[in-house]
Amino acid sequence: MKRVVITGAGTINALGRNVSETLEAMREGRCGISDLEFRDVERLAIRIGGQIKGYHPEEVFNRQQMVLYDRFTQFALLAAREAVAQSGLEFHGELADRAGVVLGTSGGGLITQDENYRSVYEEGKNRVHPFVVPKLMNNAAASHVSMEMNLRGPTFTVATACASSNHAMGLAFQMVRSGASTVMVTGGSESMLCFGGVKAWEGLRVMSKDACRPFSANRNGMVQGEGAGVYVFEDYEHARDRGAEILAEVVGFAMTSDASDIVMPSKQGAARAITGALRDGGIAAEEVGYINAHGTGTAANDKTECAAVADALGAQADRVMISSTKAMHGHCIGGTGAIELLACIMALRDGIVAPTIGYEEPDAECALDVVPNVAREVQVSTVLSNAFAFGGLNAVLALRRAS
Repeated sequence: MKRVVITGAGTINALGRNVSETLEAMREGRCGISDLEFRDVERLAIRIGGQIKGYHPEEVFNRQQMVLYDRFTQFALLAAREAVAQSGLEFHGELADRAGVVLGTSGGGLITQDENYRSVYEEGKNRVHPFVVPKLMNNAAASHVSMEMNLRGPTFTVATACASSNHAMGLAFQMVRSGASTVMVTGGSESMLCFGGVKAWEGLRVMSKDACRPFSANRNGMVQGEGAGVYVFEDYEHARDRGAEILAEVVGFAMTSDASDIVMPSKQGAARAITGALRDGGIAAEEVGYINAHGTGTAANDKTECAAVADALGAQADRVMISSTKAMHGHCIGGTGAIELLACIMALRDGIVAPTIGYEEPDAECALDVVPNVAREVQVSTVLSNAFAFGGLNAVLALRRAS
């Protein structure tokens, strides 16, 4: 099997418009959650989120593109441009044929849906734009990235709720490792911060009205965010031969299903995904220095995840650092794992572990080292990234420091 490395990274989220801005915010423990700004927000009970403020799409896309690009597609393209530019790759000839795209999303073009439902049902219009379907479809972002970058290999979208981007990146990893592709552009994108999107989530009664406080005893729910994270996964030998800078190596991946409940997480399912990623990467529990947690800030998720880590790592669980960056950028649903992977790369490359901000009170059921409130400077060589979704779908990635 081939080794798989990351040679490019890109993002846009509530913390920053690119990777450097995002990592600076993570190091500082800065919160990007603020009051939501969109039509009819006053009708919502939940009015905060990790919204990307001051974003003007007309500054980066022309009118013809705007007709085709939902907000989640725009974010994916911006992140992909940054990632591919950093990689230094250009896709022509055989390389274009052996390079593809796999992205994760949960809501897809939800803002386009919301706008057009309003137009038809509230405003009484009888027609919608002929490009509504290609704008709202979940594979729109992956397709537009493939067209802009001339990526002619496997291209598709994964939709597994909050684990979507981890599943996407895991499948991309497997395709490069198997030799089916030389390069895969992968990650996830989401933009569900609109009236209909937030109203639907309100119905679940899992949302906080004031802040996201993962692992803190006084936590009271999750906070939604939006944005994208995109990476270039590349065959190590191909990257080495062209002298590429390597950000990290992807070494393991596992996915499991709880097969138990549509919304309540299972300790056993999550633990099996963690141990599966370790086994796939040939990693001993004591090698793991940091885990980027799913860490949503809901009581059910946080205590279940901590119990799963304890089961999977045994005695090492008390020594590993585990933090959730969702308190900073919000829960970006299908794109969240891709944005959070930046924290894993920062830990490996820079020796800085992002904190769990908003932590106020210890919880006996979350009695792990959650890196409360302040980033930590420490060298780690192996990290995990957890994603656990509604539907009981779990996906865990394992990464090592580039060598």
